Amino acid sequence: MIRKPIGVFDSGYGGLTVLKELVKKLPQYDYLYLGDNARAPYGTRSFDAVYQYTLQCVKWFFAQGCPLVILACNTASAKALRTIQQKDLPAIDPDKRVLGVIRPTAEIVGNFTKTNTIGILGTNGTVQSDSYPIEIKKFFPDVKVFQQACPLWAPLVESNEYDTEGADYFIKKDIDNLMNQSGEIDTILLACTHYPLLLEKIRRFAPGGMNIISQGEIIAESLKDYLGRHPEIEEKCAKNGQVDLYTTDSEEDFDRHSAGFFGQTLKARHINIE
Repeated sequence: MIRKPIGVFDSGYGGLTVLKELVKKLPQYDYLYLGDNARAPYGTRSFDAVYQYTLQCVKWFFAQGCPLVILACNTASAKALRTIQQKDLPAIDPDKRVLGVIRPTAEIVGNFTKTNTIGILGTNGTVQSDSYPIEIKKFFPDVKVFQQACPLWAPLVESNEYDTEGADYFIKKDIDNLMNQSGEIDTILLACTHYPLLLEKIRRFAPGGMNIISQGEIIAESLKDYLGRHPEIEEKCAKNGQVDLYTTDSEEDFDRHSAGFFGQTLKARHINIE
């Protein structure tokens, strides 16, 4: 049996914050990362566009031999995952798996709040989908969920403009808009994998003592649990500790941005997705 890498997908660089935690938690596996930077950000695109783009990338992962693909992108998880799982996977290859980041986050995020009130900061697409309120309610029916779209946050991160006074204005504005919805919010979920790079500023503008939850460690722990429960998938995953990265845009841009997301500079290769 040929053993293959675990695929990790994001519309841009944000998924590298998830990949970093996967490599830290499960270093024995091989990983194949793809950032669809040429078409990023996904957050403002229609449901159909996100679905079509995500499906194209999932098919690319499968063509590379990945038995499992993680959509390390909240927008893709919100707008494309269910359709891909239910409609496309059975026709493409029922033995392969595609997982997202929303459900494993929803399964535990309610454990962090003492007031039973959670705030969600995410892209337009993630917020408009209502995926988090729907999923959290399944596991924590008494928890109230308030959402705030932050349409400029991911573009600011992608363009490396997040460490400016202009970025401060929008970050503070969106956090204030979230907190104005309820004074009971004691936990904020960063529902976009780009947002951990803004953590220092988010802490500065959020009320003191706020629980601020990033997804990387949650997804890594969830994958570890999933592989333990699904040996038929786990045994197919390559275990050479190798990480390969691809981008649909400039290799130089990807390499330059990667250190901020992953903690060290990474070298990517360019591909075209059709």
